[in-house]
Amino acid sequence: MTELKGIAAANGISIGVAYKLGKEDFIVPKEGIIESQIPLQIQIFEEALIKTRREIIELQKRISSDMGKDEVQIFDAHLLVLEDRMLIEEVISRLKKDKLNVAFIFQEVLKKYVSVFAKIEDEYLKERISDINDVGKRTLRNILGKEKKGLSEFKDKVIIVAHDLSPSDTAAMHKKGVGAFVTDVGGKTSHTAIMAKSLEIPAVVGVEGATAAINSGDMLIVDGSLGIVIVNPDKKALDLYHTAEEESRGVTQRFLSAKDLPAITIDGVKVEINANIEFPDEVPAVKLHGGEGIGLYRTEFFYMNRKDSPTEDEHYLAYKYVAQEMSPYPVIIRTLDLGGDKFLSQFKIPYEMQPFLGWRAIRFCLARPEIFKLQLRAILRASIHGNLKLMYPMISGIEELRQANKILGEAREELRAKGVPFDEDIQVGAMIEVPSAALTADILAKEADFFSIGSNDLIQYSLAVDRANEKVAYLYEPAHPAVLRLIKGVIDSAHQGDINVGMCGEMAGEPSLALILLGLGLDEFSMPPQVIPELKYLIRSLTLKQAKEIAEEALKLSTGKEVEDYAQAKLKEILK
Repeated sequence: MTELKGIAAANGISIGVAYKLGKEDFIVPKEGIIESQIPLQIQIFEEALIKTRREIIELQKRISSDMGKDEVQIFDAHLLVLEDRMLIEEVISRLKKDKLNVAFIFQEVLKKYVSVFAKIEDEYLKERISDINDVGKRTLRNILGKEKKGLSEFKDKVIIVAHDLSPSDTAAMHKKGVGAFVTDVGGKTSHTAIMAKSLEIPAVVGVEGATAAINSGDMLIVDGSLGIVIVNPDKKALDLYHTAEEESRGVTQRFLSAKDLPAITIDGVKVEINANIEFPDEVPAVKLHGGEGIGLYRTEFFYMNRKDSPTEDEHYLAYKYVAQEMSPYPVIIRTLDLGGDKFLSQFKIPYEMQPFLGWRAIRFCLARPEIFKLQLRAILRASIHGNLKLMYPMISGIEELRQANKILGEAREELRAKGVPFDEDIQVGAMIEVPSAALTADILAKEADFFSIGSNDLIQYSLAVDRANEKVAYLYEPAHPAVLRLIKGVIDSAHQGDINVGMCGEMAGEPSLALILLGLGLDEFSMPPQVIPELKYLIRSLTLKQAKEIAEEALKLSTGKEVEDYAQAKLKEILK
């Protein structure tokens, strides 16, 4: 029995037989051609492009009913590669000049493109390498007349093991045929990880040496929640995970029984349970899982996978849709949070040594008021269609809050001058994710309508831990006493200033930590939609008095590990 560790990319447990997919590297011979053969080679190339385009469009149609619009749109990037005139013309030009077979020429041009993109600092453009590779292999296969067995053809439950899986490979997985996938490379935010979550297929990526350690036919246990892969498990491990699978199904059903019930403690205290979303298409999932509103609508993703910037009307229509669909429940829109790990080439954000400490979020918006104001006008226009609120990310002090509100005031005046209606009383909040904001929360509370704690960044900045750096990942502790004390201070300052405070970071969706947050007085929890039923069930299973006692004890402990162990024990005790 061997245990491998990777990155937990999509939750769930799967037990099955491994099917190893080899890297699809074509051996393309270099063959000379004569002048009269050039027209035929061009025809083969053009027909391959047409066939590849048809395959991708057909794939889009086939998966559109199972996956969201945004996942399906991933393949638009593949279609753009097929329509790239520069690439097509270079292949034809080199074909005529070098008089070599078109398969070899196309492969060489692809390698050049990949090499160029690999050297670009822009992370968004670097991600396009997978699109070029994927569509390139499809086209090359069609030039050579090769067939490929699709993953959707598997009838028995198998666990796919590969060096990497392209987005189209992942999308082609049959939900009943593939139990999970494991890859040598990849990250939580890759296209394939996103699609695995949409298809509800457990996945562990970034498992170094997986394809070397695993053979087709090996028995595997894939724990997508913990990022663990067990190769050829012994009877004890199998029994343990079979039991865990059964228990997980039963527990999930128990939690789902609470999804449409209000989140009220046994002693009658109502708690707001909202959802985090990135795209308007996620609204149905929020409703399905019992969300009572949107606590975080991330808007920077609205700018991604496109060469231009969205117009004010595009912003407006997206916000209007979400406001109307969720009405009368609240929708909190976070203004543009670029920088850090989110770069957009169209804004020419410069490379920075420490991007998380640099020109990002509200800093970027204040420096580019024309972009900021366009978004603010769109939010204001949409505010008449529902219960919209807005909040600014990464506020570090009162000066930034005032500067942002000044630009908001200008946006209001511009709309009034044009006679465009908007909610004059729209609530404006500040995200507390920088220690300086947490420590001056009493000052900010005088000029903000509400707070939302961004725990991911607050932890990162408070503990000086790059959460994307695997070498210091062990230091990233949400339950660290310093973090809990900062959060308590923010909540106390908010309540003394008579404003509500929520949390939209990962902590809010972690049941054991939610126990402590509830006891500290947090008013609103916002999390991925799938977690909502569990949090509702938990809140309906205890009294606020119990939660306060748990929080008081947690604040007395000395280490994050002690806090986590204590909270987990209390969680098991409450949920029996």
